[in-house]
Amino acid sequence: MAEPAAAGVSSLPREVREQLAELELELSEGDITQKGYEKKRAKLLAPYVPQTQGVDPALQKESRTQMPVPSATPTSASSSSSSSKFHRARSGGARDERYRSDIHTEAVQAALAKHKEQKMALPMPTKRRSTFVQSPADACTPPENFSVPPDVTATTSSSSARPAAIDLPPSGIVKGMHKGSNRSSLMDTADGVPVSSRVSTKIQQLLNTLKRPKRPPLKEFFVDDFEEIVEVPQPDPNQPKPEGRQMTPVKGEPLGVVCNWPPALEAALQRWGTTQAKCPCLTALDVTGKPVYTLTYGKLWSRSLKLAYTLLNKLGTKNEPVLKPGDRVALVYPNNDPVMFMVAFYGCLLAEVIPVPIEVPLTRKDAGGQQIGFLLGSCGIALALTTEVCLKGLPKTQNGEIVQFKGWPRLKWVVTDSKYLSKSPKDWQPNISAAGTEPAYIEYKTSKEGSVMGVTVSRIAMLSHCQALSQACNYSEGETIVNVLDFKKDAGLWHGILTNVMNKLHTVSVPYSVMKTCPLSWVQRVHAHKAKVALVKCRDLHWAMMAHRDQRDVSLSSLRMLIVTDGANPWSVSSCDAFLSLFQSHGLKPEAICPCATSPEAMTIAIRRPGVPGAPLPGRAILSMNGLSFGVIRVNTEDKNSALTVQDVGHVMPGGMMCIVKPDGPPQLCKTDEIGEICVSSRAGGMMYYGLAGVTKNTFEVIPVNSAGSPVGDVPFVRSGLLGFVGPGSLVFVVGKMDGLLTVSGRRHNADDIVATGLAVESIKTVYRGRIAVFSVSVFYDERIVVVAEQRPDASEEDSFQWMSRVLQAIDSIHQVGVYCLALVPANTLPKTPLGGIHISQTKQHFLEGSLHPCNILMCPHTCVTNLPKPRQKQPGVGPASVMVGNLVAGKRIAQASGRDLGQIEDNDLVKKHQFLTEVLQWRAQATPDHPLFLLLNAKGTTVCTATCLQLHKKAERIASVLCDKGHLNAGDNVVLLYPPGIELITAFYGCLYAGCIPVTVRPPHAQSLAATLPTVRMIVEVSKAACILTTQTLMRLLKSREAAAAVDVKTWPTIIDTDDLPRKRLSQIYKPPTSEMLAYLDFSVSTTGMLTGVKMSHAAVSGLCRAIKLQCELYSSRQIAICLDPYCGLGFVLWCLCSVYSGHQSILIPPMELESNLFLWLSTVSQYKIRDTFCSYSVMELCTKGLGNQVEMLKARGINLSCVRTCVVVAEERPRVSLTHSFSKLFKDIGLSPRAVSTTFGSRVNVAICLQGTSGPDPTTVYVDLKSLRHDRVRLVERGAPQSLLLSESGKILPGVKVVIVNPETKGPLGDSHLGEIWVNSPHTASGYYTIYDNETLQADHFNTRLSFGDAAQTLWARTGYLGFVRRTELTAASGERHDALYVVGALDETLELRGLRYHPIDIETSVSRTHRSIAECAVFTWTNLLVVVVELCGCEQEALDLVPLVTNVVLEEHYLIVGVVVVVDPGVIPINSRGEKQRMHLRDSFLADQLDPIYVAYNM
Repeated sequence: MAEPAAAGVSSLPREVREQLAELELELSEGDITQKGYEKKRAKLLAPYVPQTQGVDPALQKESRTQMPVPSATPTSASSSSSSSKFHRARSGGARDERYRSDIHTEAVQAALAKHKEQKMALPMPTKRRSTFVQSPADACTPPENFSVPPDVTATTSSSSARPAAIDLPPSGIVKGMHKGSNRSSLMDTADGVPVSSRVSTKIQQLLNTLKRPKRPPLKEFFVDDFEEIVEVPQPDPNQPKPEGRQMTPVKGEPLGVVCNWPPALEAALQRWGTTQAKCPCLTALDVTGKPVYTLTYGKLWSRSLKLAYTLLNKLGTKNEPVLKPGDRVALVYPNNDPVMFMVAFYGCLLAEVIPVPIEVPLTRKDAGGQQIGFLLGSCGIALALTTEVCLKGLPKTQNGEIVQFKGWPRLKWVVTDSKYLSKSPKDWQPNISAAGTEPAYIEYKTSKEGSVMGVTVSRIAMLSHCQALSQACNYSEGETIVNVLDFKKDAGLWHGILTNVMNKLHTVSVPYSVMKTCPLSWVQRVHAHKAKVALVKCRDLHWAMMAHRDQRDVSLSSLRMLIVTDGANPWSVSSCDAFLSLFQSHGLKPEAICPCATSPEAMTIAIRRPGVPGAPLPGRAILSMNGLSFGVIRVNTEDKNSALTVQDVGHVMPGGMMCIVKPDGPPQLCKTDEIGEICVSSRAGGMMYYGLAGVTKNTFEVIPVNSAGSPVGDVPFVRSGLLGFVGPGSLVFVVGKMDGLLTVSGRRHNADDIVATGLAVESIKTVYRGRIAVFSVSVFYDERIVVVAEQRPDASEEDSFQWMSRVLQAIDSIHQVGVYCLALVPANTLPKTPLGGIHISQTKQHFLEGSLHPCNILMCPHTCVTNLPKPRQKQPGVGPASVMVGNLVAGKRIAQASGRDLGQIEDNDLVKKHQFLTEVLQWRAQATPDHPLFLLLNAKGTTVCTATCLQLHKKAERIASVLCDKGHLNAGDNVVLLYPPGIELITAFYGCLYAGCIPVTVRPPHAQSLAATLPTVRMIVEVSKAACILTTQTLMRLLKSREAAAAVDVKTWPTIIDTDDLPRKRLSQIYKPPTSEMLAYLDFSVSTTGMLTGVKMSHAAVSGLCRAIKLQCELYSSRQIAICLDPYCGLGFVLWCLCSVYSGHQSILIPPMELESNLFLWLSTVSQYKIRDTFCSYSVMELCTKGLGNQVEMLKARGINLSCVRTCVVVAEERPRVSLTHSFSKLFKDIGLSPRAVSTTFGSRVNVAICLQGTSGPDPTTVYVDLKSLRHDRVRLVERGAPQSLLLSESGKILPGVKVVIVNPETKGPLGDSHLGEIWVNSPHTASGYYTIYDNETLQADHFNTRLSFGDAAQTLWARTGYLGFVRRTELTAASGERHDALYVVGALDETLELRGLRYHPIDIETSVSRTHRSIAECAVFTWTNLLVVVVELCGCEQEALDLVPLVTNVVLEEHYLIVGVVVVVDPGVIPINSRGEKQRMHLRDSFLADQLDPIYVAYNM
């Protein structure tokens, strides 16, 4: 920032300029202090400076000296006028005031101003209105009117104008258009997407955002073709490196020997309790903050004795005491009852049992409660001491017992109120020995991961620590101290309970509950008791500042030490300064402020000693955040925005020694300008984590080593968990905690620093009481930063989004690190610690489990994930020669396979005699007229219709005559057959063949959803140029109904003939096609990509296909097969209508829709008729698996037995769904299904049946392939359980007469069998071409009659299936006696996603996504302009919608190395699925782009 005053000093009036010059002179000659100079200068400039709210003008100029300044520069307002204004401006909603810093606030503002120039348009997420009802803000946290970080973005003058840090799109576009108005009025883009549809605009914005350069730049990096390696960020050559010499351990002053120091702490209690019984020891307050009870030393001694006696003698029998010395006991006392706690604690010490103070459990499942249970269990605790009142308040079961807390051992509760204790007999004395290394007490600590460990403190350490504190704080007998901290642990326990007794102090304990109602209570206690020392946290300083207007007449002049126990938090400096500037007028001495640093393991590490009045105050370190992120101490010079101002925490404790070691790896001593973990060696520290020997060694027994790795000395040090350095004059500076360390791409950031930045961004409108949690999660080989904040109940969407975008910019600008995910959750929903803070590890766990329930979320994977492998560059086309050589060199076979040779298989003379299916039917009608061919079942399993050979022939004749008479059709006309699945469809089909017409089977429209299903029918009728429609009376009425007219134009239907009542008229002659190349029928089907394609099937292809199936499945007239499939296209139609007529076996037909009303139908039919071969679709198998999975016992009871089944074949045109077929086999093996029975078929549009398992031949094989190689079109087999492996199953055996070859779809050259390529097929039953309106010859030639570009098979004509797959030679023997070649289908070529130069199959990404959260019902992915879009169906409650966004992004990044662009959360049933059970991803994509999905939430990842 430049010097203030609008246009610099030059524009100021002359007299002001002269006065300024005079001031400068005074300062330079030392006539005035820096503070006085700034105060006077500020006064002079005040009228000319546009005040930034809450920031003192004195601060608006650059700090003159960037080095640590010896004089105190208060960071807050110093002139009284501006300070009162400052406090008026700051009443609002933030509670977490640990991080308030005006300097920082200013820095954040400057950083955001920079961003204004680069206008950033982030798309705002789309959210359904009904979602996310805010939870009521219950009164769990302190009152709302506490302090707030100052508003850093608005200036007082123009508060109404919103700073344009982000250009939000005009609201009209963001909110979307009116549902009905989007088609006609809009211009369409090339993709058929309305230009102004909401989604496209947003995606366009997203693309624009993503075009901004990433930081850091991706280094050029060679990616080995086979082992995909993560891009390793190369170290920045300009990064600061430590240059100092190796540090030497720093010693504290020696621990003075005082003659009357007791040999043990218990001895001190005995001494004061017997000689100074009337002296006050501890004063407790009531809820209003008034003293309610004072415990004297006499009472403490007598009650502790009673308790000790009771514990040792009265809990069990004489021979079997419940407690023995050395046992551990839990102390469960509420925070507002220090008296009972103190008695219990000393009672335990006197009884030589080890107290373990813990929090009072509030509910059965407190945040972190289970881990406390683990601690109790590992300490072997069976007994808990508590008060009567507390016991009454614990949660109870119905019959009045205390509930079993989650994860806790069974406890016996002992009430320690006086009336329940037995007086000890005169002759009973506790055993007070001199302090040794035996444990005195255990203090619990929660680690970063959330586990709770017990730090064991020995009696000698407890005593030494009290001695060191007494010496450092200069305690003298009878002083009064005010303690606002938790007295059960840390400094609250050390000063208020232990050192207190050592020095016969009087402690006034101010509990948290009082602070919540009366934040000034501790200041009033200091004033009332003329206390010499107060123990506080920054939070207490802020609360007192907020409330100080209520109390003008308090005096803090008695304080010689104000011990700030979270002085180790680098943000404490501004709290101390602000408090001093406000309370100096109330008698607070500047030298009384004494920050200290503590940790559970090392106890007190350093404390600033009370200063001498008038002596200069210690300086500050103004450090470069960039340097800190590399672990190096650099005075900040370059960018004022990213500076961290730190105050010292005094000197090392008396009798202690300190060194700084590298935070990771072996404990190597740091250089003098390097940040590391502070380690302390002293008698006054913890001795171990109770019961955890391994972790103990790494923490409590550290021997530092030098750069060569050899140990320095033999004194063991304790790791403190704090990061810092030793500055000039051996002052200790702390810059953060190990627990808050976030290591991203090799740079270290501190969670507290990031919280501070978040709070400095205009957080009042958005963040509820300043509650922000920051942690990192490990995703894709690096740590990623997650920021979670509680959102105020009244915050608007716009405000929240605005705040989130600015936080991202501020963190990026100040810390140079990207935030991976920023989430807002409703107020009061984050898990809390016992004192109301945020339970970080639990929050992280909720985030990773998907149970955080955010109401707003922004993911920025595009900006943070910089270690993706480089996109793959496609190799230029390889010439034939090199491919051949390459294959030979690699010793690989060309990937090809074939079924048995049709020519060698002798068939009966049927084939020779009857070329056409019509002839076969006529022959069967004569030879075996009464042989039943078809049986149709209804939902109850009863036969509703049968057809023998003769009945079928007769009925077909009648239909043929109707076609000629009524329809006036000629041979070769196309006829649409519109029938429900059944025998009528079959008779109509043969009727058409008899009349010489070409049948087109079409699925009838659904009466309940005509609008959706009728247009497809209409389309096929038009495309096939049908001359006539054959159907039933019911469907004929439906086609001409009013409802149908609403969906299509019913006037233009061709002739519709119903075949319900046929005249008994004989056909003059049955049509016989002149050649077998003539068309037999058209097969229309909608592919998964939404394309409607019809293929032409000739009579020769039909006979060839039926013959191949007959041979493969060994079908003949005595056989029965059961079919539960849709009979309208592909192999389903062939099995339903053609095969029985050709082979003479009996087909039992089960319409799949009948299963909806009777799930047992298919399996009970198979069992009842003892069927050996049955065919079904995936939808049917899924219905049975999901619906009958838990009813296997009922199936047994019904007598259903599947042991007769030899083959159960799923008819499909896709990669086999291995998990489904496995589940099905596993579920029904209990009712006799053989695990070998289930298999799948493979067909495509060009050839409906390429593979079919059949009866002979080896079982289907499975392989595990490496997904990473597959993306490179390579096939690499791996072991089961290998990471990134995919299980594939063979799609049945190749049919007789079929040859397949694997081909490179681009070069059309054959591939080796370790490559993935397109499956090409050659067979007598391949379709003869597409049936389209415009006969597109090039497409015909390319798909149906194409040649390989080189190789032995180059003369053969092949058809392209459009599916990718590979061939593998197995160890099994085929029927021919040779080794069996298995064909594996991987997926449709049209469906694959080309991303980052690699080939992805949607199903693989979808499988990963579906696994991530229990509430994902279904999932589909597609791409749009290189963005990956993931659509998930949410089957849980809408609150969970936003939980899915990070989980989906994480899993796709981890498992597929892809960044998701858009996550769309929709209702169940939105993803369209066709009759074959395949997802229609292209339809979904079109609906998404036309904004027709009505999503619950759309997240645009940045």
